[in-house]
Amino acid sequence: MQSVSKTKNKFVKFIVHAVNYFQDLLNLLKLVLSERQFLYLSCVLVAISSGLAVIVLKSFAHYVFQFTLYINEILELPYVNSLLPILGIVATVFVIQKFLDGSIEKGTSQIMIAVAKKSGIMPKKQMYAQIITSSLTVGMGGSAGLESPITITGAAFGSNYGQYYRFRYKERTLLLACGVASGIATAFNAPIAGVLFAIEIVLADMSVTAFIPLLLSSATGALIANISLKREMLLSFRYELEFDYRNVVFYVVLGILAGFISIYHARLFRKVEHMISHYSENVYWRAVVGSSFLALLIFFFPTLFGEGYEGINYLVNDKARFILSNSLLESFSHNQWIVLGFVLVVILIKSIATGLTLGSGGNGGNFAPSLFVGSYLGYFISKLFNLIGFNLPVANFTVVGMAALLSGLFHAPLTAIFLIAEITGGYGLIIPLMIVSSISFAISKRYDKYSMDLYSIADQGIVFTSDKDQNLFNKIDLFSIYIKNIKTLTTDNSIEDIKDIFSTTTQHFIPVLNEDQTINGVVVLDQIRQFLFHETFGDKTFEDCISVAPSISVFANSANVIKMMENKKIDYMLLTKQGKYVGYVTESLLLENYRYNLKNLRIE
Repeated sequence: MQSVSKTKNKFVKFIVHAVNYFQDLLNLLKLVLSERQFLYLSCVLVAISSGLAVIVLKSFAHYVFQFTLYINEILELPYVNSLLPILGIVATVFVIQKFLDGSIEKGTSQIMIAVAKKSGIMPKKQMYAQIITSSLTVGMGGSAGLESPITITGAAFGSNYGQYYRFRYKERTLLLACGVASGIATAFNAPIAGVLFAIEIVLADMSVTAFIPLLLSSATGALIANISLKREMLLSFRYELEFDYRNVVFYVVLGILAGFISIYHARLFRKVEHMISHYSENVYWRAVVGSSFLALLIFFFPTLFGEGYEGINYLVNDKARFILSNSLLESFSHNQWIVLGFVLVVILIKSIATGLTLGSGGNGGNFAPSLFVGSYLGYFISKLFNLIGFNLPVANFTVVGMAALLSGLFHAPLTAIFLIAEITGGYGLIIPLMIVSSISFAISKRYDKYSMDLYSIADQGIVFTSDKDQNLFNKIDLFSIYIKNIKTLTTDNSIEDIKDIFSTTTQHFIPVLNEDQTINGVVVLDQIRQFLFHETFGDKTFEDCISVAPSISVFANSANVIKMMENKKIDYMLLTKQGKYVGYVTESLLLENYRYNLKNLRIE
């Protein structure tokens, strides 16, 4: 035992020395290289870290899936995959509660918050928390995807690397995006899609000079995928898929249906996730109840188990009967109409399964579910038309359907087009990919202004968009800049107190507060100036001088505040915290901070 302990200690010391040596080397290179050269080197290092995280996630999920197949075939326990998600989600909740301070941020919206509100800074725990929790959830059958945890992990590597080596905001945010690009590129072996995802989702406001770091990172991620990931771990279809212009009408139909299915999927997912996440304050009980409902769905529809990429492969090869394996309908797998009905039901309930997975405490994302639903929709449409006499290429519609849903749900048509083009090994379907992605995006955007993952934060105005002015205002934190030193009044004061404040200070408004410090109203100098120092002032009561006060939470978005000021034609806004007055902010103060962001924090 002592020899084992000594060996372990030596190994730990070796790792520590190696890390310290590497850090010293990087510090030396930072002094030797130019700022731009060190940034390029940093992009590659961040990409390698993000890519290795993908390897861990993908490998764990793959081997757990293989383990369940082994149990099904060798031990003849065909329904054990219904029980594994319960264990996985409960284990995820246990890890979060015991080792991650009881909380973990989920979804790509966390990256957007970091970019828009936190100067590209993400918590250190995100570098490992996502790997552990999503591995447990998805690896053991949770009906979600690994891509969202992958992007958060990559972003966290980039952010913390940038903080450690004291990069400025614009470079730190770029490194964050490089981690995201590498993660997507590694997960799908799709370097172009990695770059486009980082641009469409993370860096909506960027310039051409950001392309080189993103390209380096994405290429590095794809290289890691080629070296380390087995082909069966990747969603990849190496076929000669060719476009026939005579099928354009059917692709248009697919695009239209995909747009409405995107809306249906996103809204139902949000409802289910919200319902189960508020089911109980006891996190373990909520995990058991939510995952039990998920287990019931998987019992009837085994294809909902995990990411579902195995089922997509069956559909692309026109072997949909295999998705009925281990289900109650397995004996009907040769009846094409029953198989088609099974596919349709799966399309409609996938959002429920994903909502239960994430709402009950599991960790994962909606990227893989969007590809899953899209492939099933594409298969359903092509197979339906074929059964009534047409001759559509099932493989083409199955893979093109993935782009349609991805574009509709994430509002990222370029990512959708090039991702599917890359995983199919060519650009033979580029025209139908463009058709379905654009139509689905247009319909989804018409009814849902924000993408699926950003909906929860978009109403707060903290998303990073192509509107540069809004992005710059988004970075302003009201809580850190608001003004406190102003004289206030209460309902017990008199008119003489109003006169005294306006005559001895430069204030042009006076907040009037209740005893509990809530806002009663405001006295505005311009509204009472005409009689303030006139002899008729004595005829007025204190209440006559009070008007409705413009107020908002101190945690509100600055872009929304400046819009309210413009609409109300005022130059100040009272601020509250938990309903109580804390101070105020002026239009000039917001514009001053806007100019600072414009000068110093813009991505170049």
